[in-house]
Amino acid sequence: MLYNTKVRFDFIKHRNKFFMFSAILTLVGILMVSIFHMNFGVDFKAGTNMDILVGKKITQAEAKDILAGQGYTDVTPTVGGTNGDRVSARFDDVLEQPKVQAIEDAFKAKYGDNVSSEVNVVSPDMAQELGVKAIYAVIIASVAIMLYVMIRFEWRMALAANIAILYDAFVVITMFSIFRLQVDLPFIAAVLTTIGYSINDKIVIFDRIRENLRFAKTKNADQIGDLVNQSLWQTMARNIYTVLAVLIIATCLFIFGSESIKLFALAKMIGLASGAYSSICIAAPLWMVMKSKQKPSTKAAAKKAV
Repeated sequence: MLYNTKVRFDFIKHRNKFFMFSAILTLVGILMVSIFHMNFGVDFKAGTNMDILVGKKITQAEAKDILAGQGYTDVTPTVGGTNGDRVSARFDDVLEQPKVQAIEDAFKAKYGDNVSSEVNVVSPDMAQELGVKAIYAVIIASVAIMLYVMIRFEWRMALAANIAILYDAFVVITMFSIFRLQVDLPFIAAVLTTIGYSINDKIVIFDRIRENLRFAKTKNADQIGDLVNQSLWQTMARNIYTVLAVLIIATCLFIFGSESIKLFALAKMIGLASGAYSSICIAAPLWMVMKSKQKPSTKAAAKKAV
């Protein structure tokens, strides 16, 4: 029987604490994004990105000195590659070919003619278009997920799930804004995959809640809360194993991956942690609150009267 199982922790009892914590974090995130904005990369901000293959080991200080000699004192390059022979530099301006060639010649003058470079230029119009399309992608993904859950389950579960996954996406955005991490196209990919993994946990929980509802007689909010608690604990192990499996992979990518994928992996790690939290502490309790306020149907009320 459902109600004979002892609950180890009452998530529903502490739901208001979870809601308050999440609301405070959301408000802090809104303030941080409003005040400091996002640290947009070249993908969403007009500029030039140069990836220079030196062919020899180079330090960040040496690369910075060469760029400073060309008049770019405010540019902080990053050094990567298997042998520390690759320099990546981002310029806030759209560099014309003569300036790009001058930078490449400066590296050749010190490290030889084997120096080569790859240049990516984003115009202001392209940057604006990419930003708008990124917003559309998140909105379309959220609406599609909400429609799926509404068809597969019910509108309350769809609404609760969508609020939770948007919260997860915003947590990732907030963390990147606070720590001034670069936002580029891989970041958007990380946010979208976060939404996908997050809804997976929520569907598992809601499926168990729906299954338990078929065999339980819930007459008041306390009984619905007990049912939700039991459903959460019944799916807890499965959700933890799933999150840990993906989290281990994301952590390995962050530690051993190249510079270009580290921020993607970090965004995934933040999103996975937030998704696990929101599935248990936001989505399920939020559905319980809405379900408790549901008025009994006419057929149920007539049956009770009889």
